[in-house]
Amino acid sequence: MEYSIKEIAGIIGADAKKLHDAPVSILLTDSRRLSFPEQSLFFALQTKTNDGHNYIQGLYKLRVRNFVVSTFLPEFESMPKANFLVVKDTLKALQKLAAHHRKRFNIPVIGITGSNGKTIVKEFLYQLLHNEFNIVRSPRSYNSQLGVPLSVWQMSDKNTLGIFEAGISQPDEMERLQPIIAPTIGVITNIGEAHQENFISSTQKCLEKLTLFNDCEAIIYDGDDAFIANCIESACLSHKAITWSRTDSEAPLYIESIKKLDSETIIRCTLLGFDRTYTIPFTDDASIENVIHCMAVMLYLKPTSVNDIEKFKRLEPVAMRLDVKQGINNCLLINDTYNSDINSLDIALDFQQSRRVEKNLKCTLILSDILQSGTLPKSLYKKVADLVRRKKIDRIIGIGRDLKEYGGAFDIEKEFYLTTDEFIKSPSFKKFKDELILIKGSRQFHFERISELLEKKVHETILEVNLDAVVHNFNYYRSKLKPETKMVCMVKAFGYGAGSYELAKTLQEHRCDYLAVAVADEGEELRKEGISIPLIVMNPEFSSFNVLFENQLEPEVYSFRLLDAMIKETERRGITSYPIHIKIDTGMHRLGFQPEDVPEVCRRLKEQSGVVARSVFSHLVGSDSYIFDDFTKKQLDTFTRVAAELEAGLEYKVIKHILNSAGIERFTDYQMDMVRLGIGLYGVSASGQKGLRNISTLKTTILQIQNVPAGDSIGYSRMSYVKRDSRIAIIPIGYADGLDRHFSNGGGEVVINGHRCPIIGNICMDACMIDVTDTDAHEGDSVIIFGEELPVSELSDKLKTIPYEILTSISPRVKRVYYRE
Repeated sequence: MEYSIKEIAGIIGADAKKLHDAPVSILLTDSRRLSFPEQSLFFALQTKTNDGHNYIQGLYKLRVRNFVVSTFLPEFESMPKANFLVVKDTLKALQKLAAHHRKRFNIPVIGITGSNGKTIVKEFLYQLLHNEFNIVRSPRSYNSQLGVPLSVWQMSDKNTLGIFEAGISQPDEMERLQPIIAPTIGVITNIGEAHQENFISSTQKCLEKLTLFNDCEAIIYDGDDAFIANCIESACLSHKAITWSRTDSEAPLYIESIKKLDSETIIRCTLLGFDRTYTIPFTDDASIENVIHCMAVMLYLKPTSVNDIEKFKRLEPVAMRLDVKQGINNCLLINDTYNSDINSLDIALDFQQSRRVEKNLKCTLILSDILQSGTLPKSLYKKVADLVRRKKIDRIIGIGRDLKEYGGAFDIEKEFYLTTDEFIKSPSFKKFKDELILIKGSRQFHFERISELLEKKVHETILEVNLDAVVHNFNYYRSKLKPETKMVCMVKAFGYGAGSYELAKTLQEHRCDYLAVAVADEGEELRKEGISIPLIVMNPEFSSFNVLFENQLEPEVYSFRLLDAMIKETERRGITSYPIHIKIDTGMHRLGFQPEDVPEVCRRLKEQSGVVARSVFSHLVGSDSYIFDDFTKKQLDTFTRVAAELEAGLEYKVIKHILNSAGIERFTDYQMDMVRLGIGLYGVSASGQKGLRNISTLKTTILQIQNVPAGDSIGYSRMSYVKRDSRIAIIPIGYADGLDRHFSNGGGEVVINGHRCPIIGNICMDACMIDVTDTDAHEGDSVIIFGEELPVSELSDKLKTIPYEILTSISPRVKRVYYRE
């Protein structure tokens, strides 16, 4: 749906500069996501760490002509074809525009909030109702102050139902989201601990979430949840309540019984007095609760929609993320079967482009027909073809009747097939090589078959790395700093076991100032893979000078011998002003110049032109413990004095940094010019900070379960005996994968289906045994070695070591799988 730029100026109350007629249909807040410049309106959002105004000149060169700004800068005068709408707050202007857009539609809108399950309930509702309504819904988990207006902007005249989710992390945020979604039906899933740190109490947080429902006709929730019920009463919303219950037979939806089987659950219930029995393909409590929420919504929205019990059997798990996996023949796979519409395709294509690091890696899109779009196929695939062209996709493989019929819209290398089976049997399927492949399909096309066949078959033990959690932790620490303070992130030791490249790429995308590696070879690999931001080498070797200079790696310099060698090498190569980083030993006694060496360091640097001190830094010994605070303060004072002496002696500005992760948490007054983020980036806080997220999960699967009679021994050397008839699971992870042998014989445990199970017997090289006697475990079930449910710090505490050792011990043969939520 289009608006004129003049309409938008009036809606948001902007002071319009240089107003020319222009149609707007796309709202843009991230310059990297530009697809259709002529139709885009860019909002120059400002955050603590970035400013959208900095990207306007670049966007203008890319033919964007419409901008919402909070400051009209002098350089904008040189853009004669641009429209500038000047407002006080660009985010509020975006929200105001979306709220105005929402008012144009008189259709049912479901607003979903809660601590967990929002996205799942939204997607389950879509699966259950898409044949009866033309649905517009939030892409993925677009539920923030920014995500909600972008979601609602998708509404058009063809839609007959809207489903949007709303999340908050601070007080007063829901008040801004309520008029944008303006739900007619509200769903509150549950209230947990998420984002509790910014609220006085859980009650305050719940009441804040409930403001979304002020103008709703109905509010749907679990009537057995006394906490939510009390909050709804306090908010004077009880008269709108539509509850489901396991205990109250008078509830509109009464759950008589829930029976879990091996792979499905049978729910017997009474809906408005009518008995029904539903079978759903899930057995976990969260999924069962989410489905019941959906039943209650459907019962209110359209009672007849619950009569089709077969569609509940067909519910499919919601893939909450974009997976990146190694494929056959040097291919990289991005698997996205989350949903199939042009908006989610746009997001997935952006993610694909962000992973395109080598020019000789062909970008391939495997796409199915886009179903229930509400747009005529000819127009739809013309738009898809335009999007694919703008995203610089090299080849498209289309599967489905519509794509085959309208494939002429695509002007790139292309192939089309009627069915997934036809494609798999084709000669082309065996020819994938050196490609970055996005697999994007509607569920009914069963593209998981394509993924399984193209995926490189490796060890069943994997380390999952959540790139969104990495970004969250990065921004968490950045929020503790002044806007001008730089950050260097440590990606040494294979990214603390998580894999250097994907982390480096993600941090580069989020404008990290520096990355640090241990040795030059690590830096060289990152350069080969397209990492272009400054890289510090913490332990440079004399034999690595060639690698340093050829890859523009900046070495730590800690001794006169190394300094002289660097100077001599730059002179030999004819290099001037090569950046180095001066290390001062303030008490670690590992590497570094002594404080008294600084005058001589200055003298040698001033007598040459080959190298220049980019920064001066030191390492804190015990910033993670108050026991060492006196020594830490002594180190900080020494470094402050020495750094000032170095800067004065050199007579130019030098970046100063000493704080590590724990230092950022506990000594922010000493952030100086830059800080170094290490273990905190990976979700481990030395001081127990609540705001961090776990980024990695080491997991495997149960290969076999054996019934072992009482009195038998388990494993090598007969170190463990079972005292009762037992069920013993064998899992394919051992000390060669990084599972420490000290966890043998009950020293460690794993998590299976939410239950902790002890390791029994000695851990082998490639396998170990788990006692699952008291757990409902089955062959093929997932096994968590560490992750959200079993923190890596708990493992390190058992071994009386540190989380670094656990993380960096994970073998390279363990496949890393990267994903975004």
